[in-house]
Amino acid sequence: MGCLGNLLWFIFGGLISGLSWCLAGCLWCISIVGIPVGLQCFKFAALSFFPFGKEVRYGGGAGSLILNIIWILVSGLPLAIESAVMGVILCATIIGIPFGLQQFKLAKLALMPFGSEIV
Repeated sequence: MGCLGNLLWFIFGGLISGLSWCLAGCLWCISIVGIPVGLQCFKFAALSFFPFGKEVRYGGGAGSLILNIIWILVSGLPLAIESAVMGVILCATIIGIPFGLQQFKLAKLALMPFGSEIV
């Protein structure tokens, strides 16, 4: 389902999710202090465009926890809410359930992006 799933995903929701992550990355890159956060956003935008066949591993330490708290307060909640709402809409049909599950994966990632790794 990797190639076909990614193509359908891009058409039915991946483009919007990926552009949201790119917008967050551009806004974070305005300041020099926010550039590392912006680069993380661009990395997750690539995942958001084509998520099938990729996994996210969570980890990290105290530094990741502090950055995740700042992230949630500044821009994590809108991205998580967007992904959760799109996931609920996609899960309304049987065909959309795999795409809705990918949106829920991205919603969790939007809440805790630091310390996570794409495999």
